[in-house]
This record gives sequence, C-alpha cells and structure tokens, in this order.
Amino acid sequence: MRYREVVRMPVWLLLIIYFFLLTLVLSIWAALGNNAALGALIAASALLLLIAIKTALTIEIDEKELRVGKAHIAFEYLGSVEALDSEQVRKLRTRDADPAAFLGIRFWSSTGVRVAINDPRDATPYWLITSNNCEALAKILNKN
Repeated sequence: MRYREVVRMPVWLLLIIYFFLLTLVLSIWAALGNNAALGALIAASALLLLIAIKTALTIEIDEKELRVGKAHIAFEYLGSVEALDSEQVRKLRTRDADPAAFLGIRFWSSTGVRVAINDPRDATPYWLITSNNCEALAKILNKN
C-alpha cells in the first residue's frame, strides 16, 4: 500500500446527529418510561456508531490501481490529476458538475482532487474525490 486515507465524519457532525437521536430517546422516555428509554439509548448509540463507520470514505493507492470506496481504476486509465481548493471543489460538485463524472465526495471535506480518465470505453470524464490531504494525493497520483 503506497497511500491510504480515510475521510471520516467530523466529531461536531456526529454530536449534532447524536443530539437529534437523544431527543428521540427523550420522547420515548416521556411516553414509555425508563426501560424503553434505556433500550432506545442503546439503539441510538449503536446507530451513531454505524453511521460513523458506514460514511467513512477510504482512498487507497497500491502498485496497480486507485481505489475510492468500492470503485477502483487501473493507473493506465488515469490522466492528469489536479489538487483542488474548497472553492474549486464546490464548483465541481454543483455548477460545473458533469453528470457522467464519478463523485467520491463527502460534504464535510472541502478539498479534493480531480482525476481525468483516459479510457475510450468509459464515458466517465473524471473522478472528483474529496480528501483532507489533497496535495499529497495528487502528488502520488501524478507520479504514476
């Protein structure tokens, strides 16, 4: 493994989600009592843990390919790679987006890379990948 990054949900966002889940637990406690509230609290905590695990975006680079989540592509089909700041990522996610592009994005990560795809059999023009370390990711991908 030459590069590995996991883009996880920030703590502040997890706390907001947990707050909303706790309001549901409070409603259950008011209506059904302590035992139901305890069960709801355990379920809410497990749900928050599941949300934190399932929403993480894993970016991996080995000797042969780039993997973003469950998607993967061989280096031979990669074109130029460009590191993007938050404004450029925002535009590529919204106004300047290509509907055929692959989006490996998480809204809580504002920087990323744009990877051009050079495969005549693939209609995907580029991959937009959010990354907390976009400069290092772009540097490694441009070396291939």
